[in-house]
Amino acid sequence: MHRRRFIATGAGLMMAIAAPPALAQRRDQRVLRFVPQANLTALDPIWTTASITQTHGYTVFDTLYGIDDAGRVQPQMAEGHSVSDDGRVWTIRLRDGLRWHDGEPVLARDCAASLERWAKRDVFGGSLATRVESWGAADDRTIRIGLRSPFPMLLSAIAKTAAVSAFMMPERLARTDPFRQVTEMVGSGPYRFVADEYNSGSRVVYRKFDGYLPRQEPAQNTAGGKIAHFERIEWAVMPDSGTASAALQAGEVDWWDQVNPDLTPLLRRSRNVTVAVNDPAGYIGTLRFNSLHAPFNNAGIRRALLYAVNQDDYLRAITGNDPEIFSECHSMWPCGTPYGRETRPAELRGPPDLSRAKAMLRDAGYRGEKVVILNPSDLPSIGPFGQVTHDLLRRLEMNVELVETDWGSVVQRRASREPVERGGWSIFHTWWPSPSILNPAISPILRGQGTGGWFGWYENPRVEALAEEWLTTADEARQAQLAEEIQQESFREAPVVPLGRYFIRTAYRTGLTGFLKTASSYPWNLRWA
Repeated sequence: MHRRRFIATGAGLMMAIAAPPALAQRRDQRVLRFVPQANLTALDPIWTTASITQTHGYTVFDTLYGIDDAGRVQPQMAEGHSVSDDGRVWTIRLRDGLRWHDGEPVLARDCAASLERWAKRDVFGGSLATRVESWGAADDRTIRIGLRSPFPMLLSAIAKTAAVSAFMMPERLARTDPFRQVTEMVGSGPYRFVADEYNSGSRVVYRKFDGYLPRQEPAQNTAGGKIAHFERIEWAVMPDSGTASAALQAGEVDWWDQVNPDLTPLLRRSRNVTVAVNDPAGYIGTLRFNSLHAPFNNAGIRRALLYAVNQDDYLRAITGNDPEIFSECHSMWPCGTPYGRETRPAELRGPPDLSRAKAMLRDAGYRGEKVVILNPSDLPSIGPFGQVTHDLLRRLEMNVELVETDWGSVVQRRASREPVERGGWSIFHTWWPSPSILNPAISPILRGQGTGGWFGWYENPRVEALAEEWLTTADEARQAQLAEEIQQESFREAPVVPLGRYFIRTAYRTGLTGFLKTASSYPWNLRWA
């Protein structure tokens, strides 16, 4: 443990022990003080897939449909929908009384423009957009989507909760180029973004939106009644884990989103802190290549690293060597999901042999090109991955540089398509909640959409053809066959390296209740017991 972390943690523990019971009580129970997983640098949840921005997005914005605990699509801003007999015209009726945070009514044309912008950044949305003839409005409360051909999965696309969610914005914001960030935060969700109190790297503030009309159903995932029990939510950005741990034990904050594994035992000994795993599905760690530039525009070099990676090294590093919360998963689809079968080709199985990996690199044509690894030093649920990869590539005698910075800077820089000599990158790591990458419709990491796809810009027309067939067939057996063909193509082309499955613990002050069983840190439904 670093000396600074030890001092901060020790100080927090002494404060928690020495303080009389009265000091352990909340000073203002109308305010929720939250330590997010990372700094919030990108505010537009359509522009990026960063989880921290998605958390911000669900706080401020709302969606037409949500997903319940059983994975079923449920109306949210929508009152209901209808589909024409030929399947080519969808009409979605908005609930009455919806308002934006600036007081203006939510109109169907706002939502049509929002869907159009979202579809240009999302994998599933892109599949839908190829069939859309028009995004329009029949009247102020009725969205009308005209299709060139039927798309039965339309509601599943606009309801999904991960990668890029279909957040609704006023038309004047939704008309922004989707590859340029919206900076004015006007949503219709349960909380308003307080722009004049936003300080990137330090503080984010939200206030309850009194004009929000929650649904009457119980809250489940992103569906049901999003009841805002707090008048104010304050995010305190704390890159140092020891500081966050001490603040939680002392009652200075109420909820720490992602707990450092090495601090879990300490927090469990605090009578005023609860440590939990709220997500039952777990996360899949991934190593993502930049497929635009050398050396990883060469599939043979990517494949050599796919072979060389030992998942156990990564999983032990990310979990603090806690076998209770990790398991290897040698599948391109998440283990434990319908397509998550470990069917690696024989030549990729078994413990990696570094001598063979070096030979694979030579045979594929690696000639010492520089590799830049972007790595977030402030995000313990990702940061160790970069350090393990840096060590691996050094042992493989590759020309490698580890650029350690904050996660917000990683999010900004990974959008660059420049070569490393001009500020680009070669590798970054991240994690995905298992449900967000479980099939060809929603997983951006295996799709081959090129420059129109996810960061790394992997292009593969065959994968796109297989995904298109998966979307259009109603035969589940054929869908499973197609998913396996995509998996085998992904083992050959290696757009990404799976690093295994693990769980991330969260911690909060005992007495805070209403947590949803999801991978995301949603602010609604929470209250003090």
